[in-house]
Formats: sequence, C-alpha cells, structure tokens
Amino acid sequence: MPVRIDLAAVQFGEKERPLAEAAGFSLSTFRYDSGIAALRVRNRRGEIVVLPFKGHQIWRCIFDGRDLTMKSMFDEPVPDVPYLETYGAFFIHCGATAIGAPGPTDRHGLHGELPNAPFQKGWVVIDEEKGTCAIVGTYEYTVAFSYHYLATSTHVMGADSTLLDVSLSVENLKKTPMDLMYLAHANFRPVDNGELIYSAPYTAKAVRVRKSIPAHISPKPGYREFLEQLADNPKLHHVLKPELGFDPEVAMMIDMGSGPDGFAHALLRRPDGTSDYMRYRPEQCSQCVRWICRTPDQDAIGMAFPSTSEVEGYTAEKKKGFFVNLDGGKTWRVDMRIGSLDRDETARVVTEIAAING
Repeated sequence: MPVRIDLAAVQFGEKERPLAEAAGFSLSTFRYDSGIAALRVRNRRGEIVVLPFKGHQIWRCIFDGRDLTMKSMFDEPVPDVPYLETYGAFFIHCGATAIGAPGPTDRHGLHGELPNAPFQKGWVVIDEEKGTCAIVGTYEYTVAFSYHYLATSTHVMGADSTLLDVSLSVENLKKTPMDLMYLAHANFRPVDNGELIYSAPYTAKAVRVRKSIPAHISPKPGYREFLEQLADNPKLHHVLKPELGFDPEVAMMIDMGSGPDGFAHALLRRPDGTSDYMRYRPEQCSQCVRWICRTPDQDAIGMAFPSTSEVEGYTAEKKKGFFVNLDGGKTWRVDMRIGSLDRDETARVVTEIAAING
C-alpha cells in the first residue's frame, strides 16, 4: 500500500532531520537560514529540494552529480518579497490569474500570485510498488468579488529516474467563470555550445522573438540589433555559442508541434551527448515561451515553457484571447516531464522530434 506522510510547519527545524526512507527514497526536512521550509527528496540518481509552503517550487534539482538548476544570485530562497527578489529556483508555477510582466493598466505582480504563494497543505506519497514518490501541495486563493480557486501541485520522482513528472490542476471554486493564465517556468543551467532541438518549424514565422522590452530589464548597446537578427533567423540561437548576447534576456514564442502521443518535446543536447529535457501536451497549454539569460551573474535557459498565454501581462493577453475561460466548478490541468536524459535517451528523443518536424 502507498504510504502518505502529511507535512506540517513544525516538522521543519533549523537542523536537517530525516523524515522517511523507503523504496529507494530518502526524505529529510530543514529550513534555510532565511527561515523557508525545505524538503529534500533523494532517489538513487540524485535529489530535488522542494519548498512545500512557498509556491511549491523545486528550488534545486541535481541528477547524476550535475546541478540542472539555473545559475542565479540567490543561494537560498527569501521570504515575503516580490518575484525577482527571490528568483533562483529550478521550477516555478506562474499564474493563475495573470502571467508575464504587467502592462500599464495591470495591477498584478510579475507572473502572478502562484510563484511565491503560501501553500496551506502538503503531503508526500511513497508507492513502493510503482517505485515513485509524489510531493503534493495545495493552495486555496480567495479574493472577494473576484477569484476563488484551489491549485494542486504534484511533483513525482521515480526511484531510478532522472526525470520528474510535474503537474498542476486548478479548480474554480466559484459558480461563475474565471480567466485563467498559466506558465511553467523550468529554469535549466545552459552549457556553452549546447544545441537546442525541439518539435517546431525552425522558421521566423513559428519562432517569434519578443521585441518589446519589459520594464524590469535594461538593454545594453547592440541588444536591439541582436533581437532583430534572431527575429529574421531564429536558427542563430540553436547552438549556445558563448559570444551570443543573451544579456539581459531574450524571450521567444514558439509554435510547438506534437507527436502521435500528444507530446511536444524540447531538449538542450550537451557536447557529451546527454541533454536537459522538457515535454508537455500542447492541447493543455496552447502557447510556448522560450527564455534565455546568459550573464556573468545569471545563466539560465527555459527551453519550452508550457503556457496558456504569451508574456505581455493580463490585459494584453486577454485582448489576444490567450487565456482559459474556466467555468465555475470546473478543473483545468497541465502535465509535463522535465529533467535530464543520457546519451541513448537523447538520441531516441531527437529521432522522435525529427519525425514530428518531418
């Protein structure tokens, strides 16, 4: 029988303490010096660190001795601050009432309320028969006259796997519809001369560079010209040459295609033949965002963010029709797989992508 362990704030002390050990997993609890509760989950290939009560973020992800997490300016998460003042996680849920940088008439923060939401409940389910450990959290968000939803986040780890099955469901607890917007911010650490391979046409029509510059970044000389070059020929960014100017950041919107199983795929093939990997179902998230930032202080790539919307803020995305109209009492869901692949697994997925791209 699966074993469920409920999580409570009192289980997380300053000293790291064992929580459970079973079926190839070892779990422990601790708090960062900042006071943020953290759950370390180890399998036979590595570990993740989940923040069960802070956005249900995956703060760190390490497999086969390699840290997959973006390089950031944060050694640990910070409590009670806006999005960019505690930004360094491997995976972040964004939304669910807005995503992107707020426009002139928007009142939401960058990427909405979910990234640092105070999840009220959390638990772990270890299933020895399946060889899995699921880390689950729920967040109930209520704003009088506006929103009332229940978000359930689940991260599933296999005992011998370097891949994570990540999902989020949002149940509209109101009797009237809500506008739902979502983006999955999976922040991998790039590698020089890594090659991007993904299931989409490699054309300027299908890979569209964002030319607008959000208020939170300050472009350097030559940045706008670089955006124009990428917009004309997106293949320029397919090999991450050190001299490419992803400083401070570049975002793209991609028309991803899927295979017979319904999944779209994106990977960054490393020079040694291994790769970092993301897959998801476009039927759940109709848009896809790519984000790259390579500076001396921050080094990150979001190969393919599953999203309901682009990233210009609530008002702009609502005008485009890029949102989910979720009826009262209904539930929306997204499922994805993220992590790393060995050489053979990488070669197999590259073949799948080639078949999709034709």
